[in-house]
Amino acid sequence: MHGCLMLQGTQSDVGKSVMTAALLRIMRQDGFKVAPFKAQNMALNSYVTHEGLEMGRAQVMQAEAAGIVPDVRMNPVLLKPTSDVGSQVVLMGKPRKNLDAGAYENYKDEIKRIVYDAFMDLKSEYDYIILEGAGSPAEINLMDHDIVNMGMARLINCPVLLVGDIDRGGVFASFVGTLDLLPDDRDRIKGFIINKFRGDYELLRPGLDMLKGITGLPTVGVTPYMNISLDEEDTPSVHSVSTGNDIDIAVIYLPHISNFTDFNPLLYYPGINLRYVKREEDIGQPDVIILPGSKNTIGDLQSLRSAGIADKITEFYNSGGIVIGVCGGYQMMGRYISDPTGVEEKSETQGLGIFDASTVFEQDKLTVNSADVIRDGRGIIEGLNGLEVRGYEIHMGTTRFVGGSQISKKGLISLDATGRAMGTYLHGIFENNVFAVGLINNIRKAKGLDPLKLKIDFRKKKEEQYDLLAQTVRKKLDMGFVYNLLK
Repeated sequence: MHGCLMLQGTQSDVGKSVMTAALLRIMRQDGFKVAPFKAQNMALNSYVTHEGLEMGRAQVMQAEAAGIVPDVRMNPVLLKPTSDVGSQVVLMGKPRKNLDAGAYENYKDEIKRIVYDAFMDLKSEYDYIILEGAGSPAEINLMDHDIVNMGMARLINCPVLLVGDIDRGGVFASFVGTLDLLPDDRDRIKGFIINKFRGDYELLRPGLDMLKGITGLPTVGVTPYMNISLDEEDTPSVHSVSTGNDIDIAVIYLPHISNFTDFNPLLYYPGINLRYVKREEDIGQPDVIILPGSKNTIGDLQSLRSAGIADKITEFYNSGGIVIGVCGGYQMMGRYISDPTGVEEKSETQGLGIFDASTVFEQDKLTVNSADVIRDGRGIIEGLNGLEVRGYEIHMGTTRFVGGSQISKKGLISLDATGRAMGTYLHGIFENNVFAVGLINNIRKAKGLDPLKLKIDFRKKKEEQYDLLAQTVRKKLDMGFVYNLLK
């Protein structure tokens, strides 16, 4: 098929998502109308489109790089893990069912037509589609039902470039080994991209020549290790944290943490030390503890309790600390959580007891862009009365309060009587600059620090990063070779 190119990787986290975004940005700069596509994405970082449909965050990032509106056709299948062996299956933006790994493999044949139709529909509207694979295409135990790597490439007759991470070591063996395990698709692979290189290129050059001698394929580019801040697909990285001396924020790294990109905007504010913690002893003495979203809220809360983290959070709050919860983290802050129909796991557990509220999980999933108005700002959000904040909701539970802790017009933001505990169902709330600055300045004021006076345009910041990415990759990639593959 003309006009498509797929990037596959020798393993997970080699930079496929970022390289896809780079190609899309370069092609957009060159005047082409382009879009990303990933048939199946397994991630807990998701986004809600304007139509109220859920898709993977990585394809949202890539759509932004391409300068287009995120569209669920770019990620027709989203798997949201609920356990080590099971996931919620989201098709074309809507949850269909929860399946274990074995049952999902048998379900793939049924959804292959959905994936194909989504791609063809998208392709009809764009000059070029840049596809991203998942993990490694050489997982020989999964090849029979593959719909995201070579299975997808075969379905649409698409050429492939293999991406490898040289920073991990073994990149040449990874390339050769991947080819050896893909004899039926050998001719579909057209070349290699070596990513995350730091060192002397001249020392690398003989290896590139030997790789071509062994495989007959060229290395299309060697891209450097880049210090560029983009939304991560499913795991916080070095680009998801910051070091500062004014306010220490500890984000609890839940076993099924979701939408941690909610906190990326805080990285842009000076003086913020933002870190992710997995162990009770690593919490230390922060100014703020954040409980993020979760795809298994009850299970993750029980894990926090077993690890001693739940008691640490309660102790921190009772001694005057600030606790903020988003979505699943917000639900954990109530008296109890109940899942009577087994939306996640059929059980009930006590919450942290910070809010006098209870949450009951329901079968219907709410995915919607939302806005709310603060009507009783105090404590950490003092001075924000009348402020409208925007974001999006992704949850399957309803939280009901006994008292009057909900301080916004629609009840999407709650604040306890002390003004030190805040919960919200709004993902993306910290992208509201006035809200984020107001919250930070109230914390700074309590610590005797001068207020910040700045306005951050998060969209502009992202655009700068996409342009920097394209500029860096364009210098190191043979774009003439890439465009020839698209003909």
